[in-house]
Amino acid sequence: MQIPKDAVLLRVFIGESARFDGKPLYESIVLKAREVGIGGATVLRGPLGFGRSSQLHSAKILRLSDDLPVIIEIVDSQEKIDAFLPVLDGMMGTNSGLITVEKVQVLKYGNEKT
Repeated sequence: MQIPKDAVLLRVFIGESARFDGKPLYESIVLKAREVGIGGATVLRGPLGFGRSSQLHSAKILRLSDDLPVIIEIVDSQEKIDAFLPVLDGMMGTNSGLITVEKVQVLKYGNEKT
């Protein structure tokens, strides 16, 4: 699988308690991206964040949160990301979140020997 040098980064910001079909939404998004042949996806868990409601979500011991921020980053061609956006929109459902897209330049993807 190849990703073009001029690619697109799709970022999805959600809370880790967001669900889709009974599973964590972040897991469902990554599995769907893999299923449709997207070049790669990574889930990052944040120790602190807030969104539209301005409510802080923190990993501090004194204030344990069951809804820490999660970011899913997906990189591939503009065409593949554009095709994935309606699928992602359907998966988001009533879950709160933020979706961004930006152009990126891929300098390295995988091992050149394989």
